[in-house]
Amino acid sequence: MVDFGNTLKSLRQRNNWTQAELAQRLCLTKSVISAYENGIRMPSYDVLISIAKIFGVTTDYLLGLEQKMEIDFSGLTKDEIIALMNLITAMKRK
Repeated sequence: MVDFGNTLKSLRQRNNWTQAELAQRLCLTKSVISAYENGIRMPSYDVLISIAKIFGVTTDYLLGLEQKMEIDFSGLTKDEIIALMNLITAMKRK
């Protein structure tokens, strides 16, 4: 449960959202988001799926079963995307 909470908090912070802002997007309360992030509660399947859609990740990623994460390249030029892909490839070779 702690992994889910840490993952949720990290994704929320990357988007510069407060707990209240995420709660509003999910039609939940801030206290529920806090409980998720602190490992006190786990979301229902429906909420888990909604969280995955909001952040563009899989439910497996949220649950710590998958380490793969997607990168949003929108707003980048073709050259910038190629440069990032080359960097990722180089880092994987280490």
